[in-house]
Amino acid sequence: MPERLAQHPWFDASETPRTLAHRGLVTDAALAAGIVENSFAAVAAAHAAGAVYVESDCHVTRDGVAVLFHDDDLVRVAGDPRRIDQIELRELEQLMAERGGLVSLAQALESFPGVRFNIDVKADAAAETAGTIVGPFADRVLLTSFSDQRRLRALEAALAANPQQRPATSAGWSTVARLIFALTIHSRRGVAAALDGVDALQLPERHGALRVVSPRLLEAAHRHGVEVHVWTVNEPDDMRRLVALGVDGIVTDRAADALALLKP
Repeated sequence: MPERLAQHPWFDASETPRTLAHRGLVTDAALAAGIVENSFAAVAAAHAAGAVYVESDCHVTRDGVAVLFHDDDLVRVAGDPRRIDQIELRELEQLMAERGGLVSLAQALESFPGVRFNIDVKADAAAETAGTIVGPFADRVLLTSFSDQRRLRALEAALAANPQQRPATSAGWSTVARLIFALTIHSRRGVAAALDGVDALQLPERHGALRVVSPRLLEAAHRHGVEVHVWTVNEPDDMRRLVALGVDGIVTDRAADALALLKP
């Protein structure tokens, strides 16, 4: 894949294909012991398995602390119906103590200096907080969100905290939709506009009946120096097939297996 004139340092940690540990790594044994995704233990396990890229998610607590958490609430993880933004940090730490331990965004960046983080900002209230925390670590972070507006707010806050280096970023859904439309009507100008300022596309292979990751999309992204990472891929045959197709990264729940299978 052609490189940009100044590739973001987030990409320097490994060659392609990259393995991105989805919400850390929770093995079957860890799951049986009550460990959950996005916990301190899950991030530590991914790091111990050799993952240099960890994909995670970000919400804010009631008292304004950015924490690694995927869902809006605690129903799936702890059987508690409350939202993350309704719970203060201390209580959330207590709830997560037997589930692998809560980890804040700041703690993750400070505790795992060898890890590149892929942070998906899940809540509007988390955008500025996450961006400000990420700023000093911008060389090690890719910021993203399904919402491009939220993503851009987080990037703006990160640049305000560290004007010397912006985080890497991957496109939100509105940008992806503009890109697919431009590809459909064969508009090179539209493709270039959609990919401007984007370092990566992080996508499912399909969205319902729509094939999202196609040879045409890969060619266009690579022509503009943009990587394509596919989520969430857990079957070895799918990993091999997608890498053969030309994708640059696999987001997976089985990071240890993917690292062994996709070793550059």
